[in-house]
Amino acid sequence: MRIVVIGGTGLIGTKVVARLTAEGHEAAAASPSSGVDSITGQGLDTALAGADVVVDVTNAPAWGDEEVLRFFTASTGNLLAAAQKAGVRHHVAVSIVGADRLPGSGYLRAKVAQEQLIKESGVPYTIVRATQFFEFIAGIAQNSTVGTEVRIAPAKFQPVAADDVAALVAEVATGPAANRTVQVAGPEVFAFPEIVARALAGDPRTVVADPEAGYFGAALPDDGLIPVPGTARLGAIDYATWAARR
Repeated sequence: MRIVVIGGTGLIGTKVVARLTAEGHEAAAASPSSGVDSITGQGLDTALAGADVVVDVTNAPAWGDEEVLRFFTASTGNLLAAAQKAGVRHHVAVSIVGADRLPGSGYLRAKVAQEQLIKESGVPYTIVRATQFFEFIAGIAQNSTVGTEVRIAPAKFQPVAADDVAALVAEVATGPAANRTVQVAGPEVFAFPEIVARALAGDPRTVVADPEAGYFGAALPDDGLIPVPGTARLGAIDYATWAARR
């Protein structure tokens, strides 16, 4: 099976390509560094020629509300058009658990817009919604730092290892298009401030539970970032195991 991974040199993309290759598939990593630009469309037709599946794990280079919306709508529109032209049988895209529950976030609104384009395209698809990665907790803390304090909303948080996300994406990519959304989350639910404090062990900053903190500009309800219980695949790697490996 020939599978093209758009954004294949990033955190998830490299892991997906490695898994697919190990399983004997012809997995190609496509990115601007390989001459493929999903924003302009440059190189897409050549990259997708003969492809059975395209996996979209791209991410926006800028997170301003307008910039991120332009990125995901333009990139996804170009990918879907090229997929239709190439006769691709399955379009797989990674999105975010709870994206439709936090309309105050421009980034999450853009992900919902991306999902809608995929659903309406006519290209067979599967959307993989993941919770936040363990690998991103330090970045969330940095974005939430005010002086010597890290202000975090007291909500539930169910982060997942990037390896577990990549495993599900690779599994989905080699199966039939589901024409629906599937979810993946970590095996443990934390209080958001608790897991951030664990991630910052030894850091001089103080983690403060702040109901007004929100999440990247959006008000954050208690269950805004976690899947409804029983609706998501749970990863195999818990936080302690992941942290020990790091």
